[in-house]
Amino acid sequence: MLKLPSSITLCEVGLRDGLQNEDTLLTTEQKLELLRGLIDAGFSVIEVGSFMHPKRVPQMADTDQLFKELGDVPGVELRALIPNLRGVKRAVECGCRKVKLNVSASRMHNLKNLNMTPEQSVAGFADCVKMAHDNNIVISGSISMPFGSPWEGRIPQEQVDSIIEAYMNVGITEISLSDASGMAVPSQVNEICSHVREKYPENTWWLHFHNTRGLGIANIMAAMEAGMTRFDSSFGGLGGCPFVPGAAGNVCTEDVLHLCEESGIETGVDIVKLIALSRSLRTLLNHGMESYILRAGRSRDLIASQAK
Repeated sequence: MLKLPSSITLCEVGLRDGLQNEDTLLTTEQKLELLRGLIDAGFSVIEVGSFMHPKRVPQMADTDQLFKELGDVPGVELRALIPNLRGVKRAVECGCRKVKLNVSASRMHNLKNLNMTPEQSVAGFADCVKMAHDNNIVISGSISMPFGSPWEGRIPQEQVDSIIEAYMNVGITEISLSDASGMAVPSQVNEICSHVREKYPENTWWLHFHNTRGLGIANIMAAMEAGMTRFDSSFGGLGGCPFVPGAAGNVCTEDVLHLCEESGIETGVDIVKLIALSRSLRTLLNHGMESYILRAGRSRDLIASQAK
């Protein structure tokens, strides 16, 4: 029998990890309407955007304005991705209270792009951590491609552990394992999740899966079996990684919600409201979405319609 949790927490990342890959630039007001819809649907954690340079990621140029317009929302953690110290400064200026740093588990990728090992990159985050703490901003970290990279294949566990410990050395104990390459498989996910929970019990863990090869939901199930209860997902299955060949979108939020609804796992999110939001987003972007539930509907809706 599967050992599944009674409840999980979902962070909706579509506004950042999804929209940053879109050619269509939504207006600030359109994003605010989606944000308010996500809050109304019951999400307690939302990734609003990123503080990347506007010329590099124009889709995220209005992230500061979104935080200013929305303000504090009781009971909802609104976070943003940051690349460096400048990102923390922008967070301070616009009222963002939670930021996330990222480093690649691929040594080859990190050395080629930054001329540093992943551990050296993380050590350089110390100033970011200090500024965040000085301004009462919560800071977390992410490890991209710990399950495998297109350049090296499987990443040895000791290399992943080394990056985790580098984060812990600068004071970051909330860490996301992000399958940006879409190479993770359930057996590996279960093994790695079990390992990090046992070896680093003081840390808070998030899992971020892409559905590049159709294993996103299966990987979430494998992580649940290992005791993980915090997951990123993207409405409509939007997203992908611009640095990885063939990378498809994030695991779809409404598909995860449907899994939980049918499995008796509480999420606190209203799936019907989320489906409506995904449909409105599909209209705004004017293209199809990688969502099974948008195509087929919920199982219980199908049963209800057949009973009439």
